[in-house]
Amino acid sequence: QVQLVESGGGLVQAGGSLRLSCAASGRSLSDYIMAWFRQAPGKEREFVAGIAWSGVMILHSDTAKGRFTIARDTAKNTVYLQMNSLKPEDTAVYYCASRPLTKFMATRPHDYDFWGQGTQVTVSS
Repeated sequence: QVQLVESGGGLVQAGGSLRLSCAASGRSLSDYIMAWFRQAPGKEREFVAGIAWSGVMILHSDTAKGRFTIARDTAKNTVYLQMNSLKPEDTAVYYCASRPLTKFMATRPHDYDFWGQGTQVTVSS
């Protein structure tokens, strides 16, 4: 079992930045993938970025490229999502997720086994 706890969400003006954190516990993550998803009201949950805990594989969605960066701190068992140049359309609940390592980055929500409770990000115009 992996327990995930997100933090760092909040209200920010368009053009601003936020850093989300996901603290993981419960087992060794050395052979796991960590990912960020988001879900806006009335929309499906979508992949934002993912990283293999070993660091050998990183993927950002087209929406995230150039503005968001995923990173992990192995000493703190924490994954981060640095979000810059935020837009109102980035408003969503952001979720941290985890699953065992695969050859290619998993990007579908049902591929993931463990989820955090989510943290709300609201970007005002």
